[in-house]
Amino acid sequence: MRDRMETTRHDTATVYVVHDGATALHEHDRLGLWLPPGGHVKRDELPHHAAEREVREETGLDPSLLLADPEIETGVVRSLPQPEHLLLEDIHAYEGGEIGHQHVDSVYFATVDSRAIDPDGDERDPEHWEWFTPEQLREADVGDEVETIGIEAIEAVSER
Repeated sequence: MRDRMETTRHDTATVYVVHDGATALHEHDRLGLWLPPGGHVKRDELPHHAAEREVREETGLDPSLLLADPEIETGVVRSLPQPEHLLLEDIHAYEGGEIGHQHVDSVYFATVDSRAIDPDGDERDPEHWEWFTPEQLREADVGDEVETIGIEAIEAVSER
């Protein structure tokens, strides 16, 4: 196994998008998992901006991130909005294999005005997306993390 000091890490951003008591997940072609929209943070992006971009590209929806702390600039230092979760995810080189790299994933919650999924260009087919209520998340095979954080996102939106 590769020494942890040699592991390559990529910054990613994930968004649990919520509308009318449900969150949008897509069936990932390669991984066979149900996941929220997200992807890699580009070199010229901040994580919360990447989160918004990924939602627009993958769903065609315009997200409003739920941010407890606004972005604050005080001269040379900027205070960035905190994600709801900051996760370290092992990405395996092949199923059951060694770790290929890791994702440092900033996880955000967002609201949208509609459930009309219309991906931008060559992004995922709208038919690969489904909206899950908390009950559906508990019953579906979406994985423990997606179930727990998805329900947390729905509850956070209903509380705010």
